Amino acid sequence: MAHAAELRTAKPRKTGLTMMLDKGLARRAVEDVLEVASDHIDVVKLGWGTALVTGHLESKLSVYRNAGMAVYFGGTLLEYFLIRKDLDGYRKLMDRYKIEMVEVSDGTITIPHAEKIDCIQRLGQEFRVVSEVGRKDEYEPVPPYRWIQMIRAERAAGSEYVITEARESGSGGVCRPSGELRKGLIDEIVHAVDISELMFEAPTASLQSWFINRFGSNVSLGNIQPADVLSVETLRRGLRGDTLLAFLEAKS
Repeated sequence: MAHAAELRTAKPRKTGLTMMLDKGLARRAVEDVLEVASDHIDVVKLGWGTALVTGHLESKLSVYRNAGMAVYFGGTLLEYFLIRKDLDGYRKLMDRYKIEMVEVSDGTITIPHAEKIDCIQRLGQEFRVVSEVGRKDEYEPVPPYRWIQMIRAERAAGSEYVITEARESGSGGVCRPSGELRKGLIDEIVHAVDISELMFEAPTASLQSWFINRFGSNVSLGNIQPADVLSVETLRRGLRGDTLLAFLEAKS
């Protein structure tokens, strides 16, 4: 049952976070998005390795920083450094751009989970850490019990939130290659893990609506496109047809 609209959390939030995916916005585009939607964005991810090829990155980051936005590089960029055994190089990149938050993932490369846990712990000594569970290639799906084991271990290692992989397209991780959500997997995860410890990647309107209808206004969602931030907030407040009736039922 969805929560009533007046229960929507306000910034700074611990639950109900919206993570916006920036795939290479220019400074002026960032300013435009923040002008209308800054109250509804809690954290920004610079998708995969786009940070390394974005012109005038420092200028753009200053806009986010002045707006009080936490920004981090996509987990794939860390994987790029890890596969080259160059964690120090990644640290230097973080320091260069004054990034204070890091995503630790293994969605593309294969590393022992103990090595991932060690990476979370080591980076957690210097940065805020979030981690991601799930493979981008879901032709080899991870069984539910293993999702739960990994989420619990990564939280214990110091991850603020554990993100469930769905890719930018909604075709991996908690989604089948067809885009269908693995609802049974989600139910098993939230039965075993407090939902406040999780962020679900939800790049499509159907996924966003499902998670909000299933878990309420204050479920944390990630990989939200800049153009969809206001749409997601209307879903959270029962201001769009996909969630309107659920909010009316919650108030009655």
